[in-house]
Amino acid sequence: MEAFFHVGRIVSAVSRIRSVILNILISSRTRRLRRAVVELRRRLLRRPHKVSVFLQLDDPYSYLLSHYLPSLARHYDIDLRLYLSEARGGGYKPEPQMLAEYAVVDCERLALELGIPFLDKGATPPVEYRLAMLDAIAATEGRNDFIDELLQALAVYWRGDAEAASRRSGKDDEHVAADRIIAASNKVQSRLGHYNSATVHYAGEWYWGVDRLHYLFERLDALGAARDESPAPRLESLRQATQVTLPVAPPAAARDLPPLELFHSIRSPYSYLALQRTFDIADAFGLQLKLRPVLPMVMRGMQVPKRKLLYIARDAAREADRRGIAFGKIADPVGVGTERCLAVFYYAESENRGRDFLLDAGEAIWSQAIDVSGDAGMRKVTGKTGLFWPDVLAAMESDAWRGPVEDNRESMMASGCWGVPTLRMGDFVAWGQDRDWLLVRHIEELCDTGDGILV
Repeated sequence: MEAFFHVGRIVSAVSRIRSVILNILISSRTRRLRRAVVELRRRLLRRPHKVSVFLQLDDPYSYLLSHYLPSLARHYDIDLRLYLSEARGGGYKPEPQMLAEYAVVDCERLALELGIPFLDKGATPPVEYRLAMLDAIAATEGRNDFIDELLQALAVYWRGDAEAASRRSGKDDEHVAADRIIAASNKVQSRLGHYNSATVHYAGEWYWGVDRLHYLFERLDALGAARDESPAPRLESLRQATQVTLPVAPPAAARDLPPLELFHSIRSPYSYLALQRTFDIADAFGLQLKLRPVLPMVMRGMQVPKRKLLYIARDAAREADRRGIAFGKIADPVGVGTERCLAVFYYAESENRGRDFLLDAGEAIWSQAIDVSGDAGMRKVTGKTGLFWPDVLAAMESDAWRGPVEDNRESMMASGCWGVPTLRMGDFVAWGQDRDWLLVRHIEELCDTGDGILV
């Protein structure tokens, strides 16, 4: 028994050391310092602002991103480099088939809001021409028309234009193995530190899809890289499209809407970032909110590579800064800490304190580095929530939470999502805290009676 506790202390110490290192890596101070060093080096070496973009033909997020690249190149004085790439599999993509199906639905909604044509010339992409189109793109590598070929191929593929796809397919006498080009691009991307398609790299930082382009715009603007002071219309339209205003009072038309469900993991930083915004949306429209926690992917047998974890942590820190949410001092609750939080959540729900507990636990884990796997840390959290400690202890002795949590996971998976946070409202299902604006747009449409809803 003594040896067991000795090992436990070692594991705990290692965990604390890892948390300290991670906290340093993702802090805003470290980010500012890293940016300053990179920019100083660029100036001293008289190098251009190099922006590298990794695009995958059969990835709809790559297509949406590609729509803004010509405007990006025109508006900013940058060296824009495009790569024909492919997202990594394995732990980087735990549910590839579900992701492929969800991505089309998600991008269809995004495209509609952003005014980008999507599957308008055919109901599905011309998958039968995919390999031949890849060879045609690869055949132009190193030529001046490579960028145009890649961008046009993406548009043909994701507008579902089978006729144009057949014309753009490589001919037998000019066959080039696209695998070689993709492998080379993936090496470049791996060296720079990423694993996914539809990603943009600039000076040590990564931006995924259209969702994170605004960070790149802001950074280039701050560096004086814009060719003129007037905003680029297409880039500005992207900023404006995602801005929504919540109603000042719940609209009468929202009374009969289905409940809003939030599938949440205590170990997910994005789930933590989604909490208050989801509460605000539910309250603004007078919706019933159902909180449905699930076990983290790691505790469901899915392994997440360290490179992916580091990107998620850095991206979440950046998102937290933008939203004004406390973040940065982390104590990973994986394992017993998560199980205790789930047990306490269901007790808190019985006391109508479920929301408060998730906010308090999230803040403790993601901004105060409080270890909820121990009684001292959990008591701090539940004390702030206003829960009775003896009842908290009793709740943590029970396994009654396991059944509901597993039901939540099965329900979430049945909706076509495997990760958190997932928002569901009737037939509407969206994955990610950055889909809150799409949720608001959807609710507005459901409430639209022709008289306006902000009443």
